[in-house]
Amino acid sequence: MLARPNRLTRGADYKAVVRRGVKCAGPHTVMYVVSSGEDRAARFGFIVSKRVGTAVTRNTVRRRLKAVCAQALPQVRVGADVVIRALPSAAGADFHALQAEVDRCLARRAA
Repeated sequence: MLARPNRLTRGADYKAVVRRGVKCAGPHTVMYVVSSGEDRAARFGFIVSKRVGTAVTRNTVRRRLKAVCAQALPQVRVGADVVIRALPSAAGADFHALQAEVDRCLARRAA
């Protein structure tokens, strides 16, 4: 589980990361990464729209992404802000597929 200091909570923060961030796309997610330059823990935000599926499906995808990011937290540089947008294909993806995709993008952009 991601602790509160490791989550994006304000809409303005989400907008800033999506607008200024470097994009990395995969078959199940699109990830935006930006370095804030601040000396604080990395923060993650998640966007799971209704196109992904029902409320149960969206919450399952969101929980899986949070667990993946909690495991990947040590490899993310300090001060990075990351927004992960789930695509409709994420509903059919298992935990390991999401983990491999997030790890690949984080290794390229936020390590």
